[in-house]
Amino acid sequence: MAIFLFLILVAIVLGLIGVAVEGLMYLLVIGAVLLLADLIFFGAFLSRRRGRGRAAR
Repeated sequence: MAIFLFLILVAIVLGLIGVAVEGLMYLLVIGAVLLLADLIFFGAFLSRRRGRGRAAR
């Protein structure tokens, strides 16, 4: 869970730097891709966790 929060923070910082500094728009793109990948990872984590609970019953 800590890695998820850290990656969210990194994605936001990269996005802010990409918007603020002229010529570094690629950082905004990297931040957006990182945020998307992190949300997919978190969704898969929740899905696996939820599935394990059902199998144990």
